[in-house]
Amino acid sequence: MTTPISRSTSVREDEGLRLPRPPGVLRRFWARHPVVADVVITILCLLLSLVPAGAITRDLPMPLAIGVAILVPAAVVGTCATLLWRRRHPLVPFVASFALEALFLFALQPIGAPVLLVSCYSLAVYRSSRAAWTGFGIGIASLAALAGALTLTGVITLQIAANAVVMSLVLGLIGTLIGVNVGGRKRYLAAVIDRSRQLLVERDQQAQLAAAGERARIAREMHDIVSHSLTVIVALSEGAAATPDPVQARTAASSAAETARSALTEMRAMLGVLRADDSPLPLAPLEPTPPQETVAVAQRAGFPVTLSVTGTASISTALSHALGRIVQEGVTNAMRHAPMATSIEVRLIYASDSVIVEILNDGVSGPVGTTGFGLRGLVERAAHSGGTITSEPVERGRWMLRAELPVSPADPADLEPKDAP
Repeated sequence: MTTPISRSTSVREDEGLRLPRPPGVLRRFWARHPVVADVVITILCLLLSLVPAGAITRDLPMPLAIGVAILVPAAVVGTCATLLWRRRHPLVPFVASFALEALFLFALQPIGAPVLLVSCYSLAVYRSSRAAWTGFGIGIASLAALAGALTLTGVITLQIAANAVVMSLVLGLIGTLIGVNVGGRKRYLAAVIDRSRQLLVERDQQAQLAAAGERARIAREMHDIVSHSLTVIVALSEGAAATPDPVQARTAASSAAETARSALTEMRAMLGVLRADDSPLPLAPLEPTPPQETVAVAQRAGFPVTLSVTGTASISTALSHALGRIVQEGVTNAMRHAPMATSIEVRLIYASDSVIVEILNDGVSGPVGTTGFGLRGLVERAAHSGGTITSEPVERGRWMLRAELPVSPADPADLEPKDAP
């Protein structure tokens, strides 16, 4: 079952194309009223074809003359009526017009019906140029064969047969040539418009994909900022409330306020991409979060976090940002899921072609989820940098988050997100 397309839907689809108006008042009128155009063409062809229909020879034998006198006008009316279906079924009036030309072989004078011109034109426009030329060739060959047979049997003279075939040839050739020209242009314009619609749809899809990717990036950044900062703030606030020492409580409260201000600054810098002005906006926080700062904040919150760095390397800002976020999320997960940990180790290993991050803790108890938004964001971040990341238990009841990021940028075709093992 096909769904009808309303005119308003078609107009909305073409709004982005900005198509010009068709030239000419009459052409626009016929384009908007195809039924009226077909009726007018049918009436004109009927009037022009009935006149030669009365010139059928009267020298035929009596039974044949009566039959021809009745058959030819009826055939003219029927053939002209088939023009009403020339747009949907152009082959029907085409065959009927050549059948009518075969009946006109019995005329006293060589005549041709204009319906043949219209039917050849319609076949070329509404079917194809190949179908028009093939049909025209078959039709003329069949008509010539019939005329030759009637000439050999003495029913008609050679002059009438030749004139009738030539007249049909001229009318059909004119209609086919015009139809091939108009039909080819029509199909070309339809293909161009269709391609323009496809490009318009693809442009909208690309915009939607870009927006979805940007929303995912913003959500990932928001999760890293809010999750880490709130975890530290909660820990500092609980420590300030639990300690009887006012100096330590004041220090914890100050650290919580400093963490909140830092998170607010990062959020403002990152949310700048959502503004609607014309100023150039950053697509990432202004500076990457150093792993040393993440460790220092966790230490101020009272967590046993240590940092060890092996080797040195010059890395890009994007890689530094990914490295800082991975350390931040890994330490945050350890603080949230292993509050009783006695050791949270952060290891940075710089090699000539890669950077390895390992975050180990010994305080995980019970099952640990591996499908959360934070871990999914880490997988996406590592894949965007061309690296891999794993999160799994290791020996002696410890849990390790391990990421390996290449120093040299990978091929963009290979930077698709991969599931964590």
